[in-house]
Amino acid sequence: MDIRFSSEHEAFRERVRAFLGEVLTEGWGTPTHPLPRSAQEQAEVGMWWERTVYEHGFAGLSWPREYGGQGLTWVEQVIFSEECARANAPAGVNGLGKGLLGPTLLVEGTEAQKKRFIPPLLAGEEIWCQGYSERNAGSDLASLNTRAVLEGDEWAITGQKIWTSNAHLADWCFVLARTDPTAPKHRGITFFLVPMHQPGVKVEPLVQLTGEAHFNSVTFDGARTPRENVVGPVNDGWRVANTILSFERGTTIIGRHAHYLREFETLLNAARQSLGENGPLARDSHYRQRLMQLWSEIEILRLHGYQVITQLQKRSRLGPEASMLKLYYSEMHKRLGELAMEVLGGAMPYVEGLESLAGGSLHRAFLWSRAETIFAGTSEIQKNVIAERVLGLPKDGRR
Repeated sequence: MDIRFSSEHEAFRERVRAFLGEVLTEGWGTPTHPLPRSAQEQAEVGMWWERTVYEHGFAGLSWPREYGGQGLTWVEQVIFSEECARANAPAGVNGLGKGLLGPTLLVEGTEAQKKRFIPPLLAGEEIWCQGYSERNAGSDLASLNTRAVLEGDEWAITGQKIWTSNAHLADWCFVLARTDPTAPKHRGITFFLVPMHQPGVKVEPLVQLTGEAHFNSVTFDGARTPRENVVGPVNDGWRVANTILSFERGTTIIGRHAHYLREFETLLNAARQSLGENGPLARDSHYRQRLMQLWSEIEILRLHGYQVITQLQKRSRLGPEASMLKLYYSEMHKRLGELAMEVLGGAMPYVEGLESLAGGSLHRAFLWSRAETIFAGTSEIQKNVIAERVLGLPKDGRR
């Protein structure tokens, strides 16, 4: 691993901090200026954030200038992500576009696709969602049943996707569909770019444990997309899908440690205020040990993130080792959420909804941390990938 922050990098960090200080209200993310909670407020703030980041020249930091990026490196990207997490900056609504589709188009897309889709993606003019999971094809994604049939110069897509984040806001969806039903399940799949605003697309919200409705069910009933909107060769979509998954499991680690550190600091303050039999829980040897263990794991996550940056500086994509990162951070975050619930304990019924900084943010972290061990591939799937593709062990005989 070789990542060094030069004087130029530190100057860039100061520029990012100045930007955040300018555009975010003082006290942003605190009880005096709480984060938006309703789905509508989150969407409005997310759209504002996409435009603001782009207008101030921070969108696509490591992407080529010819497609609307800034032509910098992944080091600047990690600095920006760290500072946004520390400032509790809003989550944009185009994370799937910027974090997954855009990097994939840069390595898999045609020149025409890059020029058509990347600039409006960065500008926040076109929002993307991901059409992968189905009711009977989640972790076993290759079992998908959505079909695509070529009719003239257009593909007609029919099927249902589920757990589709931000589909209710999206203009486009990148979709996996089966184009050769006679081929083995990992073959005969094609990767499509599909417009959402057409008669053959129906979006229905799914309410989560947190009370939010970021997920949706999306039904395609003969939805159309032109032939030029296929990424990679027809029937080779599984390879393209794995490129996306490597970004989802790997590069999303960038900035996570700073976000988790904020949660840890909130947890630590709660432990200082929560009383046990012998005083504050933060002074109890049992809780002190667990708190320090979590702090150490977050620090290790930071170093893992820097290792990812080093790899991406040398090559355009991550390999199966991305599963190690996903397994590590999702299981670590689950432990953080579980400890938070222990520390808050009997105080939880008296928390004033999700506006309470300690109770609200930690309660939400607990609920989301459970989901993190499932989305982007369950922890069990990650262990299989690590065993088979990283360690070279034989496949699980039960499958």
